[in-house]
Amino acid sequence: MKNQKTLMILSWLIAGLALLAAGAGVLTSLLGQGSGAGNGHYAFTNLRGEVVQIWGGSGLYKLDSEGGAPQEIGQDIVTLLLGVPLLIVASILASRGLLRGKVLLAGTLGYFLYTYTSMSMLAAYNELFLVYVTLMSLCLFAFIMSLMSIDVAALPAHFSARFPTRTVAGFALFLGAMLAMLWLKLIVPPLFAGTPPVGLDSYATLVIQALDLGFIAPTAILTGVLLLRREALGYLLSSVVLVLGLTMGAALFAMSIAQIAAGTPVDPIAIVLFTALAAVDAVLTILLVRSISDVPMLGQLIPERAAPQATSVAGAAVVPPGQEITTPPLGKAAFKIEHAEGTQ
Repeated sequence: MKNQKTLMILSWLIAGLALLAAGAGVLTSLLGQGSGAGNGHYAFTNLRGEVVQIWGGSGLYKLDSEGGAPQEIGQDIVTLLLGVPLLIVASILASRGLLRGKVLLAGTLGYFLYTYTSMSMLAAYNELFLVYVTLMSLCLFAFIMSLMSIDVAALPAHFSARFPTRTVAGFALFLGAMLAMLWLKLIVPPLFAGTPPVGLDSYATLVIQALDLGFIAPTAILTGVLLLRREALGYLLSSVVLVLGLTMGAALFAMSIAQIAAGTPVDPIAIVLFTALAAVDAVLTILLVRSISDVPMLGQLIPERAAPQATSVAGAAVVPPGQEITTPPLGKAAFKIEHAEGTQ
C-alpha cells in the first residue's frame, strides 16, 4: 500500500512536469514561428560537412533540424492530449488496487520513459533540459515500481479466454522484427560504404534508433516468444508493449502530420504503415483491457483440492482456458477427508 501511494505521487509529478514541458514546447514553437523575429529556417553545416536546415524561430526547438522540430511538436501534442490524461486515469485506477489500472499505468509510464529519455538525449539543448532529465529519472523509477506492483505469477489467471494470445504474440513479433529491419536497413549499408546514414541532420548520432534497437525491438520479440509459450512474464510484457505501442503509434502519426504541415517531406508509405499499426494496436489494447479481471477468472483459477493435477500458482491451480475440470461428488470428497483425519 505504501509503495502504491509512492507510485501515485510519482505519476502525478510526472503528469505535472509533462504538462509543463509539452505545453511549453507546443506554445513557444507556435508563437516563435509566428513572430517576426527570426522565424525562418536557415542552413547549417553539420559535423560531417552536410548542409541541413535548422527550424529557427524563437521557440524551444529553434536549434533542432527542420525534420526534428516538427516531430518533437507532434510528440508534445500527443503527450498533452493522450499521454497525460491516460497517466492520470491509470494512476487513479491503480491506486484503488485495480489490475487494469496497474497494467495501463505500466504501459503509460513506458511511453513517458521512452519520450523523455529521447528528449534528454536527442533534442537540442534548451531551457527545459533539466526538466527533461528529471522526467526521465522519475519515469524510470516509477516504471520499475509499476512492474513490481503486479503479481506476475498470478497474472495469467486474470486473463479471460477471450484474450487473443496468439494474435498479440504475432503482432509483438512483427513489431519487433519490423523495427529491427527498418533501422538496420538505414544503418548497415552506409556503415559498409563508409558514409553517414540518412536522417542524422544536425544531430551527432541516432538516438531513436539506439533506443528502438536496444530496448523496444528486443522487448517486443521476447514478448511474442513468451506469450506463445504461455509464460506469465509474457502477459505482463504484452500489456506494456501494447499500451506503449498505442501511445507511440499516435505520436508517430502526429509527428507525420506536423512534418507535412511544416512542409517537410514525409514518406507516404511510412504514414500508412504506422497508421495501420496504430489502429491494430488500438484494437488489441481494447481487447487486452476487456480481457483482464481484477479477480481470478472462474474456470481458470480454482482451489488446488478440486484439481490436484493442475499447476499451482500463488496458492491456487491454474487451468488452461477450454480445459474441463472434473471434481468428485461433495459426499465422496467429505468422506475421504473425514476418513483421512480419523486415521491420523
